[in-house]
Amino acid sequence: MSELTQAAAVVSCHQIHESQVDGRKIMSTKDGQGHAALLKFLSTLGLEKYHPNKLTPQRLTEINKNSLHTRTASSLEDIPWCFLRNIYKVNAECRNSIKLSTSQEESSDLFDFDLDTENGCTDKQVNPLDVIVALFLCADNVLQQEMALKMSMCQLSVPLLLPSSNNSQGTLMLWALRDIIKEWCPHDLSESKGFVEKSIVEAKIPFYSFVRLKNCSLSKSQLLNQILSHGQQSHNIFLHRDMEGGSIKREIANGLVEVCWYLPCGRTNLDVFPKPVAFANLRGDISESCAEFNFLFHVSNATFVFLDKVEQHEHEVLMSLRDVETKLFLVVNCKDETERKDMTSVRATLKELNIPMTRVTRKSPNVNVAQLSNKLCADIKASRPDINTTKSIVNMVDTAAEFGFSVDEMKTDQQMKAAEEIIKGIGHKYTNYKKKQVPLQGEQWKRLSKLQKEECRLNVSGESSAEEIRCELQDEQRAIIEQQRKHKLTTGMQLFIQNVSTEDKVKRNEFLKWMKLKLDTRSRETLSELRQKYNEECKKKDQKGIAELEQALMDNSLGIEHYMREMGMIYEFSLQSPETTIDISSLPGLAAEMLLDGYPLELLDGDASNIPEKWVTDVLMEVHRKVGYKSRLLVLTVLGVQSSGKSTLLNTMFGVQFPVSSGRCTRGAYMLFLKVGQDLKSELECDFIVLIDTEGLKSADLAQLEDSYEHDNQLATFVIGLSDVAIVNIAMENATEMKDILQITAHAFLRMNGIGKKTVCHFVHQNVGGVSAHSKCMTERQQILEQLNEMTLIAAEMEKQPSIKAFTDVLDYNIERNSWNIPGIWHGTPPMASVNTGYSEAVAEFKTKLLEKVKDHRNNELSQIPEFLEWMRSLWKSVKYENFIFSFRNTLVAHAYDNLCKEFNQWEWEFRKETLSWQREAEVEISNTDDESQESWDSLVVSKKIEVSDKIKEQQTLMRKKLSDYYKRKDGHINLIQKYKVEFLNSISCLAQDIEHSVHMALDCALQLKVSRKKAQNIQKEYRSVIEDQVMKLLSDCKDRTLSDTELNQEFEKMWERTTAGIYGLKERDIAACVLNQLRKNFSNMNVNEALGKTDLKEKGKDPFKIKNDHTDSWIKKMKLYLKGDLQSAADNIIESCKQFIAHQMNTNKDYQESLTKDLLQKIDDSLTQCSKQQKTNTKFEIDLKLHICGIASRHFLKMHQKCLSENDPKAQLEKHKGQYLTDFLDLYKKKDHGQRKAKAFVSVCIKPAVNDYINKSLHIDIVDEILTSSHSTEYSSRNYFQYNIQKELLEKNDFKSFVKYICSYEMYVKDWILKQIKQKLSEKDTLGKLKTNNLLVVVKKISDATEQASKGDNNVLLPDNRESIEKFISNMRKALIKDISISVEDEKTILFQIQSTSHTFINSFKSSMAELKQELEDEFSQNENVPETLSKLSIKPLNELFQRVFGCGHQCPFCKVPCEAGAKGHKLHHATVHRPQGLGRYRYMDSEMLLEELCTTSVQSNRQFRNKDTQGNYHPYKEYTEYYPDWNIPPDNTIQASDYWKYVLAQYNERFAEEYKAKPAKVPEAWKSITKEQALKGLKEAFNIKTEQITI
Repeated sequence: MSELTQAAAVVSCHQIHESQVDGRKIMSTKDGQGHAALLKFLSTLGLEKYHPNKLTPQRLTEINKNSLHTRTASSLEDIPWCFLRNIYKVNAECRNSIKLSTSQEESSDLFDFDLDTENGCTDKQVNPLDVIVALFLCADNVLQQEMALKMSMCQLSVPLLLPSSNNSQGTLMLWALRDIIKEWCPHDLSESKGFVEKSIVEAKIPFYSFVRLKNCSLSKSQLLNQILSHGQQSHNIFLHRDMEGGSIKREIANGLVEVCWYLPCGRTNLDVFPKPVAFANLRGDISESCAEFNFLFHVSNATFVFLDKVEQHEHEVLMSLRDVETKLFLVVNCKDETERKDMTSVRATLKELNIPMTRVTRKSPNVNVAQLSNKLCADIKASRPDINTTKSIVNMVDTAAEFGFSVDEMKTDQQMKAAEEIIKGIGHKYTNYKKKQVPLQGEQWKRLSKLQKEECRLNVSGESSAEEIRCELQDEQRAIIEQQRKHKLTTGMQLFIQNVSTEDKVKRNEFLKWMKLKLDTRSRETLSELRQKYNEECKKKDQKGIAELEQALMDNSLGIEHYMREMGMIYEFSLQSPETTIDISSLPGLAAEMLLDGYPLELLDGDASNIPEKWVTDVLMEVHRKVGYKSRLLVLTVLGVQSSGKSTLLNTMFGVQFPVSSGRCTRGAYMLFLKVGQDLKSELECDFIVLIDTEGLKSADLAQLEDSYEHDNQLATFVIGLSDVAIVNIAMENATEMKDILQITAHAFLRMNGIGKKTVCHFVHQNVGGVSAHSKCMTERQQILEQLNEMTLIAAEMEKQPSIKAFTDVLDYNIERNSWNIPGIWHGTPPMASVNTGYSEAVAEFKTKLLEKVKDHRNNELSQIPEFLEWMRSLWKSVKYENFIFSFRNTLVAHAYDNLCKEFNQWEWEFRKETLSWQREAEVEISNTDDESQESWDSLVVSKKIEVSDKIKEQQTLMRKKLSDYYKRKDGHINLIQKYKVEFLNSISCLAQDIEHSVHMALDCALQLKVSRKKAQNIQKEYRSVIEDQVMKLLSDCKDRTLSDTELNQEFEKMWERTTAGIYGLKERDIAACVLNQLRKNFSNMNVNEALGKTDLKEKGKDPFKIKNDHTDSWIKKMKLYLKGDLQSAADNIIESCKQFIAHQMNTNKDYQESLTKDLLQKIDDSLTQCSKQQKTNTKFEIDLKLHICGIASRHFLKMHQKCLSENDPKAQLEKHKGQYLTDFLDLYKKKDHGQRKAKAFVSVCIKPAVNDYINKSLHIDIVDEILTSSHSTEYSSRNYFQYNIQKELLEKNDFKSFVKYICSYEMYVKDWILKQIKQKLSEKDTLGKLKTNNLLVVVKKISDATEQASKGDNNVLLPDNRESIEKFISNMRKALIKDISISVEDEKTILFQIQSTSHTFINSFKSSMAELKQELEDEFSQNENVPETLSKLSIKPLNELFQRVFGCGHQCPFCKVPCEAGAKGHKLHHATVHRPQGLGRYRYMDSEMLLEELCTTSVQSNRQFRNKDTQGNYHPYKEYTEYYPDWNIPPDNTIQASDYWKYVLAQYNERFAEEYKAKPAKVPEAWKSITKEQALKGLKEAFNIKTEQITI
């Protein structure tokens, strides 16, 4: 038809419209009435705010309550959302949701006949087509495409021409249909099993239009459904009048042209047509939509007009057409009663149009729909034109413009040209294009990734050491990075970044869509040829050819993901080109915006099997900032065999568009963010659901590539490790593949269980239908569980976890709760099959149940983005190591473990403090007991032991509750340290046992002290009585004489000398013999009495202890020199530690007790046990060492005993009170009232020592508290921080001797370090004086309260004012202070001897003296205190409390001697954060005697071997070190910087360490020599996860 003819036809239609003045309402969008009707209808549905084109996909993908629960619409405003939610679920019954809930209808009056009127219930009903038109008018171009695509998947017709939203013509929906890709098999390709895959708008498919006249009682839509469903189960592709809602009057849908396609499957017995056919359906009659009809007639290969009769204006429209003889078909519905009249008009029209009768189909009453459809099918087949005369929808654009239609795609022309400009240079050689335009992701990036893995799995061969190989690998990596940075920004990437950087999101979306469409089209075209060759090679079974073609398939894959990946690479390598103005730093923000807009982000580059960590980290951190730092993530992953429907499952569940098939082989993992609505945030406790889609496991495209199985294992471990919920998609058809996928996932779940990650697992069984499927599949599910158990056992053996016996040991898995049956996705035979409604409903139910289970059973604390990133980095590092569980070292785990250690240390100190306070009171109470019988003392101690046992149990229960409550927290990533809970519970038990043992010993010592003091007091009492009798006798002799003071003094001196002349001191014990006797008991089981028989212990230990050749049973003579040096160091450390123990006992002011030697020998035994793990010693060594130490101890214990005898010597005690007796004698002689003096003396002699004793016994708790709450608190909060601080100080001091002492005498160094800090802290700002003053105030307050209480009798009345009341007062005070202070009975009796005063005078004087004492001590404490002296006098040393807090178990790494840092005392595995070069632990090469430079963390991942005394000189692989050291966990060093600290130390002092260890210097790699002190400190911080703000020094 010429343009002139077309115009004439349109004018004719308009003239017809203008002539309609008979009141008939014409529904057309071409007039003002139509536009008003549209706005009214949109308002009715609540969509006016979205018009035009303001509704986005994000509104539909948000996770809220509406998206989880399928509800029918309760109002007209609900209807559009019900339809959208269903279409997003790809529910083929989505049109049925366009109705109100039946509850409203049921509540209506069934006999209200107004319901059947035009204005009755129709006000609450809408035609589904109106809703679809309204939604397309309101949707933006992205949502239009998604709606069209999903409707097409459901085999529903889609809009081709959309009625306009304004007063213009309608719109050709070319852009909306662009995303529809279809596959079909024409009959000419069926034998070769070929198929066609094309964009439906670009395919040249015969196009048939179906229209109707005004008078038509036959449903063309119903007939079309019959034609299209021929041979298959009937499917309502087009809505018709007999469907729900189909008979409701249309408001805005007239003029809508829908289109669908018939696509053959290649089977002649099933296909209606041998080749594809397109069918268009015009809604409304042709006179109402004249332009649409003319357009369709023009672009169609044939047009079928349905009619009962022809009216005049319709006749004129038909007459205006051209080529009607070949293109026009009439379908006439003949009805008996009107046939004659109606047929007249039809015959007249046929005659004038000159249409042959073969193109007229007559539907008589006796012809049913099936017969009619067969006739029409035959007509269509007969009229099939030559393909050259067929137009694709793309080629209809010009025609649409000629008829006045707009084309939606025209708005995207600029973006289309931009996309074409970028990819114009592709041609047929993708490889060359990728090398030129996206070079950063090429071979160098893959090589870098490979090198990083090689560094993780050192394969040492030849003469090079593991450290040398590591350094070489690092050098090559740095060289590649430098090469990558030299690349210039390519033209293609510059254009790509410029186009996606636009602030106009609509333009960005259009550009990216064009890029995707064009790249997908090219991929389909290019890869189809390669796939054909691949199939041929597979038939030949040529493995080399297959592998080459698989690689070619990868190389020739090019999609939008490659451009996004290159953008990440540009940022990753900080590429900056001077030729462009692009700000590289803005790229993460751009990618973050796209991620929030619904675009996926590549998480794992599958081609290189690597993660661009900097890029991914910064992009997600930008997301974190953009969402206001509220980014709790619930991560959900689907894993499955390739082409098992996992991406489709995700798309259906969440309405997203992960690529399902683009002809390319996509590798890796992609993440996509879905916002969680406000109504679900609190329930799900997250802000976003992150979907991770992965490449298929067991991919046929990758099967021949190197390490494909390992690649699958890595991928599964990585994504399952990231996930809170993992869905394992299983297709039941292939048992072998299913077994493989079960093995891979079981291994991944086992690894996660090993590191505390509790991922919820669901197994989805697809293609399982039928109402009995659940029960029938129970056997299959049980078989799967059995296979999982089998796979878990295999994996547990590989991961060396023998305790794991079944899959349920790994996960809380239940075959009922965690297994889901999903029917097959297709209803019918593709490509004409629609999505099975059962599939979409089952998937929707699964989604709802899954998220409900997440709400109810939360195993993991959901991470914010920073924590997710930290977990991701650590997880990926660990995945790269072969021994995953033992290599996993994660900052989040470390922080969680460290935080628990801090809390636990605090609980432990509270436990100890409570018990120590009780112990002090108990010791005072034992000391104060008045009973004379030792049986009562023993009974008191027994009762106290029972009391403290109960108290310890109470504290133990409290501590267990604190631990249990801690593990119930939902913050702090507690789930990651779940496996340590048992260790900490064991630690509580060990702690309780240690404390109970310690307190029991203290009570026994208090009892022994009481007994020894009682003996001394009895002697003192005896002599005191003699002295007092003599004083009274002297007083009696002198009272009748008048003597001067001088004469009285002389008389007293004579009496004193005479009386004390016969008093002798206490007998001294043979301490050396006592110690030797305990030593014999210690050796009782070793038959060494002969060796000890003639030993003179007094002479032992005077000379330095020297290691002799007969001290060790070395397995090789050449090792003796080395062993002697190492053993000498160990012996020196034991001796030094024992000397400290002895010195501590010397300062307790106690007498020697047998328990002291027992404790000393136990300490030596413990040290020897630890030493034996490092050195092979014999009995001779043990005997000599113990004799040496016991010789030292015997001399010190003798001095201790002699000091005690001196202090308790009866004569000395009497001499101490000589002046007191003289003064009493003089006062009695002169008959003075000496109450005031006596009170002052009582305070000075009795109260002051008791007060000082109270202060000293309380001081150690206060000192520890002061340290733990001061600026040093961080250092003692956990062993992790302590190790960091002590090593940091070592680095700053840079003193070789300090390093040697720290390495070789760790315990001594730590104790000296702590003691130095205690002294430093107590010397600052008079801290010690303040602590003493605080305790002084406490005890003075106790005494003051006791004074008030003691000065009153039983009825709270003041004691009588007489001399007898003084004794009552002091007795009452003793009772009140029985647990606080101990007042010497003998001193009291001496002071109160023959007191000549009344109680009131004494008490008042006592109060005054106490005030003076308080002031005196405050003044004394305010002076500069002698800190070392004070510390030496403390019975319990703060040093020991702090030491055991940070020292740990004392075990050292068997290779490098680094101390264990495990926080719980009950731990089963020793571990350390930073290991050292083994040479620092004295390891050396046997032949060269050079110190070993390798780190054990490097050795355990290499193929090297070691030998020592434990292996009896046999070589053993480092990788299998746990066979000899099962209680040590030595993870591979998973960071380059972590061990820089000790590398720096060895490089700095290599020669000096060699000299110290009597070896030759290590062969230090050159790279180590360039490590700076700053880098060493940085590595230390990184290893201990230290942030600057956390450190307080």
